[in-house]
Amino acid sequence: MLTVSHSAGITGIDGFIVNIECDALCELPSFEIVGLPDAAVKESKQRIQAAAGNSGFPFPEMAITVNLAPANVKKEGSALDLALFCALMQAGGVIKRNVDLSDKCFIGELSFSGAVSPVRGVLPMVLACREAGLKQVFVPRENMFEASVVREVEVYGVSNVTELVYHLRGESLMERCYPDAVSFDYNGSSGYDFAEVKGQERAKRALEIAAAGNHNILLIGPPGAGKSMLSKRIPTILPPMTFEESLVTTKVHSVSGLLKPGMSLVNQRPFRSPHHTMSAPALVGGGKNPTPGEISIAHNGVLFLDELPEFAKNVTESLRQPLEDGEVTITRTAGRMTFPSSFMLVCAMNPCKCGYYGSTQKACTCKKTDIKKYLSKISGPLLDRIDIHVELPAVEFSQLTSTEKAESSAEIRERVVKAREFAKERFGENGPKCNAEMTSSQIRKYCNIEPAAEMILKRAFESLAMSARGYDRVLRVARTIADLDNKESISAIHMAEAVQLRTLDKNYW
Repeated sequence: MLTVSHSAGITGIDGFIVNIECDALCELPSFEIVGLPDAAVKESKQRIQAAAGNSGFPFPEMAITVNLAPANVKKEGSALDLALFCALMQAGGVIKRNVDLSDKCFIGELSFSGAVSPVRGVLPMVLACREAGLKQVFVPRENMFEASVVREVEVYGVSNVTELVYHLRGESLMERCYPDAVSFDYNGSSGYDFAEVKGQERAKRALEIAAAGNHNILLIGPPGAGKSMLSKRIPTILPPMTFEESLVTTKVHSVSGLLKPGMSLVNQRPFRSPHHTMSAPALVGGGKNPTPGEISIAHNGVLFLDELPEFAKNVTESLRQPLEDGEVTITRTAGRMTFPSSFMLVCAMNPCKCGYYGSTQKACTCKKTDIKKYLSKISGPLLDRIDIHVELPAVEFSQLTSTEKAESSAEIRERVVKAREFAKERFGENGPKCNAEMTSSQIRKYCNIEPAAEMILKRAFESLAMSARGYDRVLRVARTIADLDNKESISAIHMAEAVQLRTLDKNYW
C-alpha cells in the first residue's frame, strides 16, 4: 500500500516541498527512511509511534519504507514529523484512503504526548507551498500567524494530532486562521527617543543624514559621550518598512528561530548589536549547513558594532564584500547559500585604548605607539566603505542640566521620510531604494554638482588623498544632504558638509 503526503524543508532562507512516499507491506514489522534524512528525521519513528499510541491511534505493524523526495537534497530537522504521521496513519487505516492529501502540506514536530510543537522557517516553507500549488497548510498553532501571511493558501493551526485526524476524517473541522492587519508604522515600542538625548547636535545631524540615505556611519568619542545611546535610537528615525522588506526580513528571522510566538511579520527595522568576541561565521553566516549570520538578521535594519577595534580583524574584514553587494554567499560541502545582507552599518569606538586621545577634559595616558596600534585594527578598505565619520565630544554639564526640549524621533523621522520620497521620485520604480545604493554610473547621472561645489570636492580629493570609492561616497552623502533640502542640484553648502563628515580618517589614521 502506497500513501503520499507533503511537507517542506529549508535551504538557506528558502523553502522547498518534500514529497513523503510511504510504502507499507504486510510483512515483518520494520521501518526505514531513505532520501538523505539527518538524525532528527530518522528519530521521527519514535516520536510518531509514541504520539500515535498516547493519542489512541494504532501504529501500523507492517514493513514500512518511507522515501523523502527529492532524494538528492538533505532533509534536516523535525518539521517532517506531522506529514510522516499522516502518511503512516493513512497506511494503517486510521485516515481513510479516500481522504485526499495531495493538495495539503503538513509541517510540525511531534511530542510523545501527540502535541504539535513549533518549528523554525515556517514562512518560507508556506511560500514554497504556494509556489507548488498546494491549497491547505497545517502548521503548529504557535506558527499559524506567521504562516497566515501567505494569503493564497488556507492555514490551519494544529495543537495535537487528535484534532488533525478528526479534521481529516471530517468529524470535527478546525477553523482556518486568517491574517491580522499588520501596521508598519513605528509606534515607539522600543522605548527609545532622540528627545532623551542631551547635546550632541552635530552627531544627531550626522545620524539624520545617514538615515536619509542609508549611509554607513562611524562614531568616535570618549567614554560616556553617548555613542551607544544615539546608535540605539537610529531605528526610530528610519522610514517604515514596506511589505516586501518585512517579508524578506521575516523569512530570515523565521529560519533563525527569532520570531516570537504568535508573531506574523517583523514590522520594525531590526537592530542587532553583537558582542565583540563573536567569530566571523557568526557575523556573516556559516556552519556545516550554512545559516544566516548577524548581517543577514540585520537585513533592512541596523547592524551596530560597539567598540569596533575590539573585534578581531578577520571579523571586521569579512564585512567588506557584503557591504558592497548587499548579500553574502556562503560555500560549504553541504552546498552554497546566498543570504540577503542589506543593512546600515553603525560603528562606535574610542579614539584610543584609554578613550581620551584628543580630549580637552581629560589627559590621554596612552603611548603614541599604543594609539597607532589601536587605530590600526581598523583597515583602510573598511574605513573606505563607511560614508560618514563623526566625532563626539564629551557632554558638558550645562547640556545635561538644560531644560530645553530636544527634537523627538518623530520629527527627525518626518524629514528622513520626505528626503527618501524626494529621492524615490528622482530614481523611479526601477532605480535604487536609497542614495547609498547608487552605482558609479547613477552617481554621474543623478548628482548635478554646481561649479562651486565641484571646486570644494576637488580640493578635498587632493588634500585627503581620497580613493575613487571615497570620492563616490562623498557624492552620495552630498546627494542626501541636498535631498533633505529638497534641492536637485548639489550646492557648495551641501558639498562642504559632506566633506566635513569624511575628514576623520585623515585626522586619526
